[in-house]
Formats: sequence, structure tokens, C-alpha cells
Amino acid sequence: MQSRLHASIPEMMLVKRTPAVLASLILLLLPAWASAQSERFSRSVVIDAAQSLAETPFVPLEPVPDELLSLDYDQYRSIRYRKGAAIWGGTPTRFSIEFFAPGSLYDTGVDISIVENAVAMPIPLTDDAFEGVSDEVAQLLQSIAKVAGFRLHYSFNEEYQDEFVVFQGASYFRAVSQGQSYGLSARGLAIDVAEPSGEEFPVFREFWIERPSSRADSIVVHALLDSPRVTGAYRFGIYPGAPTRMDVEATLFARSELRHIGIGTLTSMYTFGSMDASDIPDYRSAVHDSNGLAMINGQGEHIWRPLNNPRGLQISAFMDYNPQGFGLMQRHRTLEEYQDLEANYHRRPSAWVRPVGNWGEGHVVLAEIPTPSEFNDNIVAYWRPATPLTPGEPFRFAYHMSWPDDRPLPENFGRVVRSAYGLKLAQPFPQMVIDYSDLPADIALNDVTFDATVTAGTVLETIVQPNHLNGARVIVTFDPQGADLSEIRVRPAYQGEAIGETWFYRWTGG
Repeated sequence: MQSRLHASIPEMMLVKRTPAVLASLILLLLPAWASAQSERFSRSVVIDAAQSLAETPFVPLEPVPDELLSLDYDQYRSIRYRKGAAIWGGTPTRFSIEFFAPGSLYDTGVDISIVENAVAMPIPLTDDAFEGVSDEVAQLLQSIAKVAGFRLHYSFNEEYQDEFVVFQGASYFRAVSQGQSYGLSARGLAIDVAEPSGEEFPVFREFWIERPSSRADSIVVHALLDSPRVTGAYRFGIYPGAPTRMDVEATLFARSELRHIGIGTLTSMYTFGSMDASDIPDYRSAVHDSNGLAMINGQGEHIWRPLNNPRGLQISAFMDYNPQGFGLMQRHRTLEEYQDLEANYHRRPSAWVRPVGNWGEGHVVLAEIPTPSEFNDNIVAYWRPATPLTPGEPFRFAYHMSWPDDRPLPENFGRVVRSAYGLKLAQPFPQMVIDYSDLPADIALNDVTFDATVTAGTVLETIVQPNHLNGARVIVTFDPQGADLSEIRVRPAYQGEAIGETWFYRWTGG
């Protein structure tokens, strides 16, 4: 497939360059030349490639030359894709593409093709495509004809194209909506997260990006996933906006049996917040890209699970059948809740995954990994299907993904806006404090029940107080009775029906 779709651009097209419009000019010329090659592109090309690849042994991506691998952090960061070389830059299309150079931590390159008129052609890379490099490095980047990834830009207004999606590294991608800053990431697939045998990281080894029309407000990206034990064909329908949305479709082909995969995988960072203060002095009140796992299970129950930076690895599994949605949320949206003028944690996106069709039996997994630093992603959430992947049987799934500030809840339905932990005054008993907002205004708080249970120990008391958020503060005090771990659950209900999110937390003796 690579030889058919990645034929070289004729040398005559690369001899003369105009600094501002080279990439656009080449792509304007591509359709006529590409048509002469009689090679057509459709999603079936990627699916067929994944299926064929699964029948052969895994071949790792080739590392880039040592001259690129030896670049230090600052040297690599200085490399920038030249604005004038942006694909579709200066054309009526509202989207444009810029690329990342391989090198430093990004030790392999990937193949990327542009699809126009249903024909796929390799991206044009000239020796001046990247700025901030020596002539030798520039020529080296051109010679390997591969990039580390790409970013998409879109004209939210007529004056400027904003970056809103990045695909770079393994099968990672991330996005922002209008007004947000980058935070958590998503993955095409996770394999064996936190298993003793070690985690396997699939890679997107090839991409195809379809050119939208001048009127289009969405763009389509195809990706070929590869890993020692599985391959896959992915289609991303991407819609920038408020929020940015993605329609993800995938077909997997197993090389060998896989019992632990993660679908809709999200990766984030939680260092400290109201549930657990920093272990070292810090002038900020919270440091995290996400502060909770939200879920709607197959029975329609809305669940909120605050995140934690534990002392040891913690894995939580929420058994379910046909889940309705899950995601990692950055629910605190004001600067005052962080006091960080540089990181802008209050502008980090949330991510919400909504399955398409029935996903059957499985569970939502939450992995919380200890970290001393905000520079480490230590939170992973995903759906783990109960049925293993077996060779010879395609595994298909699809989901809608959005990158909002928070997920929507039903009207007049209680939302957990703050969770905190402490000890009861004058007594060494743990206390959980949960603040709800937006409880139904027409229901008296005295008529609402807040059922609190623990899996180990005993609940001593549950106190409910009105708060200024048209809701309630719930204080649960419990005696662990020597237990080192207890799962705590609080559910607000009126006449037996839920009127707010069910609150879950794993207490580990801290």
C-alpha cells in the first residue's frame, strides 16, 4: 500500500519554490497529476491495509537519524513549521495543516497523505519547511520525508486560523474548544494498562487527511494503527467549535488474543486539590488537568468520582452493560480555584465519550498513578470490554467525543461542584464534604435523602446543610474500624428517584 499511495512527487514540481505559497501551489497541482496515477482513496483502503498488516509480524517504525535524536529539549522546541508552508494556507478552505518535526523524544516518523478528489498524495516537504534549524538538519528532515505528527488549524473568524487539534506520539491526540488551553489527551487504543507484564503502546503509523470544501466546517482524518498484537483502521470526523466534537469509528484486527484493551482512552494529570493537599508547600490551591471522572451507566445513573493522587497505584473498575457515556472533567473553571497565572488550569478542556450502538458487557476503568510532579500524566480512564479480541474476527466500535468545559446534566439535577476531605473536629474520624449545586428548587431540602454507604467501616453521621449554590453541603463522617480502604457512596434522592449525581470515592487511609 505504501508504494501505491506514497509515490514521489515529480522532481519538476519541487525545483522552483515561492516562499509564501509553495505548499498551496503544490496541492493545487496534485489532483491533475494524481489522477494520472489511477489510485483512488476511500476508507476501505485503510481497513484493507489494517487487515493485511494483521496477517504479518509487527515491524516497528524506523528510528530517525541520530542527528535528530540527539536534539535536546530546547533545540527541538526551537523547530517550527513555517507558516507559509501550511497545507491549504492561503486557500478558500477554512482549515490548514502544520507538521511537527521528528527528533528528540519523538524518535520515529509517520507517513501523512493529503486526499483530494478521492486521490491520496504524500505531503510536500521541502528543505525550508521548518524554521529554527541548521541547513544540515533541514536537508535531513527533507530526506527522511516523515514527520512526527500534525496540528489542524481552523478559521473561527476571518482574521486568524486557530490551532485546535494535535495528533503526535503513539496513538495520542488532543483537542481544544474555543477559549480553552490544551490539557488532557485521548488515545486511539490502550493495551494492558497497569498490567504487571507492562503496557503496550500502539502507534498511528500512517494518516490520510481529506481536504474539506471551502464551505465545510468539518474535516476527516484517517489513521492506520499498528502494535505488536493488533492493527486498526480509524476514521475521525472532526468538528471545531464550542465544544469541538469528534465522531470516531474504528475496526481492529488482532494478531493474537487481547484480553485487556481500552476504548475511548483518556489520559490526564491530577497532582493535588481539595480532596488531598500538596505534600510540599505550594502557593496554588489546586493543580490538575482534570478533577473527576463522570459517568452515565447503562441504567442511566449519573456518577461523579473525584480524582486522587494516591500513595500507591489505584485501579477502580465500574462494572456496566451498554454504558451511556464517560469522561474526565475539569469542573473548576475559575482562576481563583487554582491561583496559577501561567498554566491556566481553569481553561483546560474536559473530554466526554458517548458510545455509538451497544458496547455490551465490560467496565469503565480508572487508573490513578502516584506522581510528585504536574509534568506527569498520572490519570487514565477508558472502557474495557469483557469480550477479548481474537485473531480473524474484526472488532468494530464507534463513539462521539466532545471537548467541553463540563458535561451537560439534566435540568434541575444536582451537580457535584466540590469535594473535600478532612477529619472531624476533636475526633480522629474521616469526613467527606460534598457540595451539590442545581438541586430542584421546588423540592424542600428536608425532603431529600442523601444515602451514604461505605464498604468497610461504619457511617457515623450524615449532615445536610443548604448552601449558596441552590443546593446542599453533605458531610459524611465514618469510622473505618481499622480498614485501610473503603469505597464511599452518596446518592441524593427524592421519593426514591435520583435528583443528583451519585458520588463515589475510594478512601485509602490518608
